Amino acid sequence: MHVERRLLMRRVAQVALVGGVTTVLVRGSTAPAPSSTPARVFADPVDLHWTAAQPAIIRRADWDTIGRNKPLPAPHYADAVKAIFIHHTDSGNEYDLADVPSIIWSMKDDQTGRRGWDDIGYNFLVDRFGNIYEGRHGGVDRPVIGAQCSGFNVNSAGIAAIGTFTEGADVPAPMLQSLSALCAWKLSLHGVDALSTTVLTCSDSLSRFPAGSRATFAVISGHTDADCTYCPGSALYAALPGIRRQAAQIQQNTDHPVFGNSTPVLQPKPTATPSTSPGR
Repeated sequence: MHVERRLLMRRVAQVALVGGVTTVLVRGSTAPAPSSTPARVFADPVDLHWTAAQPAIIRRADWDTIGRNKPLPAPHYADAVKAIFIHHTDSGNEYDLADVPSIIWSMKDDQTGRRGWDDIGYNFLVDRFGNIYEGRHGGVDRPVIGAQCSGFNVNSAGIAAIGTFTEGADVPAPMLQSLSALCAWKLSLHGVDALSTTVLTCSDSLSRFPAGSRATFAVISGHTDADCTYCPGSALYAALPGIRRQAAQIQQNTDHPVFGNSTPVLQPKPTATPSTSPGR
């Protein structure tokens, strides 16, 4: 996105602030508006009713084969995860399972090289086959502060769907299932209902909101809800209500489904219906 357009979108979004609290979410994308269905309101992360089993997660050592022996920077932690921001990686959709580690490594290399970050920005990534990957190091069950949503990295986790999910793209069912399972579990660690909302304080002026302002989000939101971007693409954004509902069902179900293998492997390639949407 051109800098001028990004700045314009940011200024327009900031006009929606009244008294430091958002009253309207001004969007810079063509994604549908959030559901008008009243959401349960998040208070404190102490309600252990919202529980879910941990889905299978492929750890860093399985994809970061080049950097596994290199020292990692000390992670930074928030007090809790109150929200999850969903992203897409704006990369190709027609990849094989064996390609995924190199795809993730390339993202990390770009973010730690060209962008100068100390680690990959996303907390988790999900491929089109439904496999979940650990992103930024520090512990998958801990509130690691990532670099994935300007102004709102603290108290949030970022999950990236590997691919490009703009209008007309197909979001694979295994990916949606794993996004739901991961959101249900990650939020449940802090007693957060997947259908609730939360208020976050913006830490800088690089997003849609001025530094210090307070904004209300669904606890499972798209990157575009907070930042001047079209991420996660209109197709994936349109799937967020379904992800919220399924995550809530998982939290409320005593027989919590776990998607993926208990011992994830990268071979053989699973049988899956490939996405028909183009890549970058």
